[in-house]
Amino acid sequence: MAFEKVTVRATIAPERVRRAIPGDARVTMWAAPDGWPLRRFDWPAVRPRGRLLFQAGRGDIFEKYLESFAHLHAQGWSVTAFDWRGQGGSGRLSADARVGHASDFGVFDDDLAAFWSAWVAEGDGPTAILGHSMGGMLVMRALANRSIRPDAAILVAPMIGLRAPLGAWFGALVARFKIRTGDPARAAWGSNERPATTSSRKSLLTHDDARYDDERWWQAQHPELKLGPPSWAWLSQAFDGALALAADRRIEAVDTPVLMIVAEADRLVDPHAALRLAARLPDAQVVRFGRESAHEVLREADGVRKRAYAAIDAFLDAHCPR
Repeated sequence: MAFEKVTVRATIAPERVRRAIPGDARVTMWAAPDGWPLRRFDWPAVRPRGRLLFQAGRGDIFEKYLESFAHLHAQGWSVTAFDWRGQGGSGRLSADARVGHASDFGVFDDDLAAFWSAWVAEGDGPTAILGHSMGGMLVMRALANRSIRPDAAILVAPMIGLRAPLGAWFGALVARFKIRTGDPARAAWGSNERPATTSSRKSLLTHDDARYDDERWWQAQHPELKLGPPSWAWLSQAFDGALALAADRRIEAVDTPVLMIVAEADRLVDPHAALRLAARLPDAQVVRFGRESAHEVLREADGVRKRAYAAIDAFLDAHCPR
């Protein structure tokens, strides 16, 4: 898979940064303990203040966050990311390549734990982790499991709960019924990020047209990276995982400092569930956005992004000082 690379400088237009792999970054494959290949991105800083692992959401590819990587890299962080198993360049878990399938989120937990262990051993200095959406849920699970021990954790619009027309409990019930009455790997709906909505996919994700188009640009260059709706099994695991976190008493024992960035107008994940969980964490800071932000806070319009970056920078400065 060939990617254009550029040298990232402040004078390069944001669109150029978002649509090319930095020249000093590496895109490789990392083998999970069972041999499954995970597509990996590494961008080492020249004089790193620390290392940060970035975990994106369901259906995402790390290319969507190159602009965020550039900001973190400019702050002195060596940035690493990998595509979750079953999406992006890490292969599919369903016979239908357009369906985002997972029969058990435990495989994601195992991948993150194994990758973290290997990645931590690769270098020295402070470590941080940032998880967006599904990545935020999985980071939170890993913190509760103590399978990762970063110096600081950032959760951006974390999938601590899903939006559902009749509530999460009923949504979980429907998903469980669907996996018992048909192929669990079949698509839960036809298109968009959620069913039965008249909202455009873009309006659910970001108010910024150009940043929304970046994803489609990358998919046009590399169609194999594109993923469509989730399977019923994935949806069942997501609902059940959120309900399990709500009842997990280990949350109160998480000793990692956590910054949670919540979009209160989010129509994909439940911001109230995230806020309830944040209140249970011993060391948590919460930054809220209102109607100005949709789900993808770090791919929003400049005003939102700059405020989010400022919060992230201050949090990392406090817990991973230069």
